Order: sequence, then structure tokens, then C-alpha cells
Amino acid sequence: MSPPGCAGRERAQYFASWLSPGGGARYAQRMQRYFYPRSFPRLLLTGFALVALPLIFALINNAVTVDQLANRSQNAVYQAVQATQNGRRLAQQLNALERTARQIVILDDHSLLDNYAANRRQFEQVVAEFANLPLDAEQKIALDAIVRGEAAIFVALSGIAPKDLPLAAAVERFVDLSERAQAIISRSNAQIDHEAEAMRATADQAQRITFWQMLALIPVAAFLVIGFSILITRPMRQIDAAIRRLGANQLRVPVTVNGPRDLEQLGERLEWMRRELLDVEQQKNRFLRQVSHELKTPLTALREGAELLSEEAVGKLTPEQREIAEILRHNSVELQKLIEDLLSFGASQFRKVTVDLGPVDIREVIERVAENQRLALRARDLTLNVAAADVMIPADSEKLRVVLDNLLSNAVKFSPRGGAISIVARLDGDTLELDVVDEGPGILPEDQARIFDPFYQGSHAGAGPVRGTGIGLSVVKEYVFAHGGSVEVVDSGRGAHLRIRLPFPRTEAVTA
Repeated sequence: MSPPGCAGRERAQYFASWLSPGGGARYAQRMQRYFYPRSFPRLLLTGFALVALPLIFALINNAVTVDQLANRSQNAVYQAVQATQNGRRLAQQLNALERTARQIVILDDHSLLDNYAANRRQFEQVVAEFANLPLDAEQKIALDAIVRGEAAIFVALSGIAPKDLPLAAAVERFVDLSERAQAIISRSNAQIDHEAEAMRATADQAQRITFWQMLALIPVAAFLVIGFSILITRPMRQIDAAIRRLGANQLRVPVTVNGPRDLEQLGERLEWMRRELLDVEQQKNRFLRQVSHELKTPLTALREGAELLSEEAVGKLTPEQREIAEILRHNSVELQKLIEDLLSFGASQFRKVTVDLGPVDIREVIERVAENQRLALRARDLTLNVAAADVMIPADSEKLRVVLDNLLSNAVKFSPRGGAISIVARLDGDTLELDVVDEGPGILPEDQARIFDPFYQGSHAGAGPVRGTGIGLSVVKEYVFAHGGSVEVVDSGRGAHLRIRLPFPRTEAVTA
């Protein structure tokens, strides 16, 4: 249904915008914005109110039912007591009238009529009170018969009755009146029993209704609780996931929070922070690439000049001059390695690292890295011990060389002069384990969790004139993860012990 006021071309534009890419999502977002309250506390209050509303309805309904049942039972008890008392008083008054009437007949003493008249006034009072009670038709007929019968007897006793009505016969009519009074009492007792049975049935019905109400309210309350739990926790989970992604430097995923307006505003602030961090990250990577590129040109000239001096291209060198030339060449190589690490790190942060897998001889890669580090090992009088399985694994040869070169360079930097470095490559099931161990100060426990983070440097300072950048091990982590492997710090009790695990599918590996 199009919005009001839209017609013709406007209606077509509305449907076209709804059917356009992302139109359904925008419509869903608008509906969510209308559905959610404007604030998180209001959402909580709404949830609590809707969850409590069925329970309040059930309580009110039960309270009304119990009140009605209590009023009915109270009225029934009151009427039963009144009916019983009046019935007994009516029977007593009839007995008193009968006794006085028989005395008049036996003694033939008409002066007793005054006593009869006094008892008769009490009898009429009891009848009036009885008539005010809610009597049924049979009770009313019996009460009217008692009143008429007593009136006939009183007329006979007063001498107003016809002569053909014997006085003794009139008095005998009290027996019938007493039976009718007992019938009224029995009828009242039956009504009491009937009312008690009706109240019991009503109580049972109220109990059943209450039971079914509670049974029906359980799924309703559960549905409301689950529904509002989802509505409340969903934006909180989205915020938590966004914060975790920001903490893990996963800045490519936009922050989206659907919920109350105040939480959506918090999500917008997180999205602003993400864009700012992404911009800073891009500026950092751009700076690293530019600086590294700019440093390569003078460094190349410096290294070539050092190489020419070492090769005595400009003339014979004295031992002191040759040593200086060797120092220049060695440090130019170190500086070039640092620049290459910066370029590698910038490339890994700028785009996802990809690997070109192929058969790689692990021993050959170790020998190449050892040859590149030969001068650094000799300068610090270090011994390199290699124990590598003669095996070929599917890997990216160049990236694996960078990984081993960074690990060995790190070990050389932190090893004491005259120490030893061990490189061990062995198979462990479907995994190739590659260990690099030195005899340096090792990695402190508080540094182990962050040692592979970019630009993080541990508490121990390495040897050498050029301080590291703290990105060598981060490049190792990126390249190893790109191979589907893992890297960790092993607590071996001596020096630094770094272990790399690479997948070794035997169906693709070839043992030499």
C-alpha cells in the first residue's frame, strides 16, 4: 500500500524505491525504528509491563472470582442462619399458640385469650420476618397456609366462627400447621444444601478456570520474555561484537546497531570511531610504504658502495679499512632487512596475504636463510645447529623464507656472544613443527601474549647498532596464518623458543 497522497507516477516511484537494491533492508530498518521505543529504559519498562500484564490480569480475575464467591457464601450463610432461626421460632410460636388454645378449650376459660393474643402478636412478628427472606414458591404457599389456618383458629377461639365449627376441631388444626412449619424448615435445609453444592461447584469451576488461565499464561509469558530478551540483548550483542572487532583491528566490517534510538546513536559513534581508525590505519600503511620506498634508493647506493669497498674495487684496503667496509656492508644489509620488513608488514595490512603453494624442501630453505645470516652469525661468534627432516611440504617458498629469516634474525639479535642457536624441523602426524631456539634472555611471561603484535617490542633489548621495529614477528604471524598454521612461544626454560606448526597433508607431501 502506497503512502497517502501518492498517485500515478509518485506511486510508481515509491514501489520502484522499495524494490530497488537495499530498498527492502531500508524498509525493514524503518519498521524496526518504529517498533523499538526511543530509549533503552523505555524498552525495558515496556517489556516488564507486557510480561506483567497477563499476570496482573490473572490476579485481578482471580480476585474478582474469589470476592464473588465470598459474597455469595456470606449471603448464603446469613440467609441459612436467618431461615433456620425463623423456622425454629415459627415452630415454637405455633406450639405456644397451640398450648394456649388447648388450655382455653379444656378449661373453657376465655380469659386466656389475652395470653393467646400476646403469643399471636409474637407469631405475626416472626411471620413478617420470615416473609422478608428469599423464600421459594412452596415455602410461600406453606407460610400463607399457616397464617390463614392460625387466623381461622383465632376466629374460632374468639367466638366469631360459625356454630357448626366445633372449637376442639379448630384447635386440632394446629397439627397440620406444625407439619407445614416443619416442611418449611426442611425446605430451608434443602435450600442450604443446594446452595452449598452450588458454591462448591462454583469454587471448582473457578479453580479450573484459574488452572487453565495459568496454563495459558505460561506460554504467553514465556513468549514475551523470550521476545523481549531478544529485543533487549540483540543491540547489546551487536555493540559487543562491534567493540570486539575494533579491538581485534577488524576495521572492514561496518558497525550496525538496530534497537532503541540511544543504542543506535551509540552504534553510530562506534561506526564513526571505526572510520577514524580505518583512516588512521590507511595513513599509517601509506606512510610506511612511502618511507620504505624512499629509503630504498639511498640504501641501495650505500650498500653498493660498501660492496665495492669490500671487493677492493677502488684499491687495496688495509685490515682496518676492510673491517670498516665489512661493518658498513653488514649494517646496510640489516637496514635493508628492516625496510623489507616494513614493506612486508604494510602489504599484509593493505591487502589479505595470499600464498602461492608449491613443493618446498624445508632443509633447502633453512640452508638459504643460514647463508644469508652467515655474516651476522660470524660477527657475534654464534653457532647454528640445524636438525631438519629431509621432507618437502606444500608452501610458499618466498614467504616461508621470510618467516625463517625473521626468526633467525631475531634469535641472532638476542643471543649472547659465543652462544648457540638451534633450528629443528620435524614431523608430528599431519603437522610440520619448526622450532627456533636461542640462548638469550628469553621472552617474559607478560610479553608472550603481545610479542606477535605489530610494533610491539619486549622488555629485553637486542644487541646490534640498529634497533628493531617490532614488526618482524608480526610478519611471521601473518605469513604462517596465511598457510593455515600457527605460531607460539614455548616455555622451555632456556632462551627464547618459538615454534611454528604448518599443515602437512601426506597426500600432497613427497618424502625425499
